[in-house]
Amino acid sequence: MSAVTSRSEIPVPEHPIAPFLRMDRIPHIWCPTCGIGTVVKCFATALEGSALDLDKVAIVSGIGCTGRVAGYMKLDAFHTTHGRAIPFATGLKLGRPELQVTVFSGDGDLSGIGGNHFIHAARRNIDLMVVLVNNFIYAMTGGQNAPTTPLTARSSTMPYGNFEYPFNLPRLAATCGATYVARWTCLHIRRLTKSFSEALHRKGFRFIEVITPCATLYSRLNRLGTGLDLMRFYHDHAEIRHGADLRDLEIAFQDRIVCGKFLDEERPTFSEMKDAHYGKVLGDRYRPMPPEGGWIHA
Repeated sequence: MSAVTSRSEIPVPEHPIAPFLRMDRIPHIWCPTCGIGTVVKCFATALEGSALDLDKVAIVSGIGCTGRVAGYMKLDAFHTTHGRAIPFATGLKLGRPELQVTVFSGDGDLSGIGGNHFIHAARRNIDLMVVLVNNFIYAMTGGQNAPTTPLTARSSTMPYGNFEYPFNLPRLAATCGATYVARWTCLHIRRLTKSFSEALHRKGFRFIEVITPCATLYSRLNRLGTGLDLMRFYHDHAEIRHGADLRDLEIAFQDRIVCGKFLDEERPTFSEMKDAHYGKVLGDRYRPMPPEGGWIHA
């Protein structure tokens, strides 16, 4: 008689993105039907096909639901203070220019509390890839109104509906100086993964907005059903319009969401401008940061 193999002896194949995650911290704490996990999967898949040295890839995040991403990715990471992900990332990039630095955080963290850092990093064209996960609300801290909450949508601080105009984030990023600007929902799996792959191989301030549902607060406060209902709505009401007029990208409450790649251009980065300027002004007296980073010795 042949031996019977128990289920415990059957090898379980490793998930393709497991090498990119800190598996000792799984399962994650995100709510069911939250889209952040899907966004992380797309990012890991992009890294898998990028041929980048993962020892030279770093991820920086702030506080909030999306801020947890840095703790789950098996990369060198900073989990920074609220709203300060971009300045931390800027310091890291300037001190270690050989690193591929990605900022991964939420709409409240990056466009609200960290909004000033966002616009000036784009203006300077700091060489960062910035992924902003937008669920239209401060989801971890109580459901407060955010800079992205659509007009008339309810939040815990505006229970009768929002009357403040929200940011059009792709337009804001492009106007301030970003070189790559795109927007997708978390259900545009292949398109989002491709966008991550493209941005990883560009330089300058690259901005990708990802629309995701918040079932725990935004959906409940606005009586929009489950997170899965919201996912389907966002996906089904997405219009893919590459190169769309940036003025047409505003998001109204439960209305169309224009997605696509809106900007992809080359422009000298902050570091390149700095080296060119001081090389011209100071000549041989100026020593630029070596590509491998570290201290500059006289």
